[in-house]
Amino acid sequence: MTTANPSLIKVSESPFALSHLDALEAESVHVFREVAGEFERPVILFSGGKDSIVMLHLALKAFTPAALPFSLLHVDTGHNFHEVLEYRDRVVAQHDLRLHVASVQDFIDDGRLRERPDGTRNPLQTVPLLNAIESHRFDAVFGGGRRDEEKARAKERVFSLRNEFSQWDPRRQRPELWQLYNGRHAPGEHVRVFPLSNWTELDVWQYIAREQIELPEIYFAHKREVFSRNGMWLTAGEWGGPRESEPVETRLVRYRTVGDVSCTGAVDSDAVTLDQVIAEIAASRLTERGATRADDKMSEAAMEDRKREGYF
Repeated sequence: MTTANPSLIKVSESPFALSHLDALEAESVHVFREVAGEFERPVILFSGGKDSIVMLHLALKAFTPAALPFSLLHVDTGHNFHEVLEYRDRVVAQHDLRLHVASVQDFIDDGRLRERPDGTRNPLQTVPLLNAIESHRFDAVFGGGRRDEEKARAKERVFSLRNEFSQWDPRRQRPELWQLYNGRHAPGEHVRVFPLSNWTELDVWQYIAREQIELPEIYFAHKREVFSRNGMWLTAGEWGGPRESEPVETRLVRYRTVGDVSCTGAVDSDAVTLDQVIAEIAASRLTERGATRADDKMSEAAMEDRKREGYF
């Protein structure tokens, strides 16, 4: 009697096994439902960028056919891509959602913030964000941060506690074994929640393609007037660019991430379809923030410093 070599035995995959994207989707949906059950006043940060778009899509999926039990919050720098704002307003109207807007410009106008010499407003978002959280008494705030984006975000748990001053302390991170999340917090504290923590940029794009999610046009290749600064193609605008030594030229570009116009760079690209974008991302060796976000290049610890102050 011969015995089969165990190494040659082919184990068939269970027909009930979830695909990679299905598993990520299920995890994110579980997070949304956990928050709905544990917190009184959650809110979703929604900028019109691809991560917040996917996050909203997952939230709607988690509660359909019921209405979304969360409102949306956009921290508006005043230096936005008009395509993104148009998309934001269209989605809010389409799903009959409630949108809160915290305006950086309002804080500059009344003296609570001062314009930076370099014109960028991304670092100025923290104060309006914290003011909105306090005034609306939000106890859980959903963000689209992913661990693959940046090393400070790689330290985050899915449920990330913020103290009464909205500050982040990595030493107070709680264990999250077996997808068990601890949302307990003292009065004045709140929790930042990251349903896309375990997703990658490639996962996000593959999910967008599978679900046929609409995106702002700037995520696909288009001709745009840009100028070069610190190795990035930036869009001219009222924020202060370009300088005399920075000639403007028309190039075929697209955006991998969306933020304040003053610090979000475009990349040379001819990708006009989802499949072409996915192929481009799969071949890239630079993270989206490392390649296109000037605010993350201010120092080695730029993101972590902002997170400790209350930023996402």
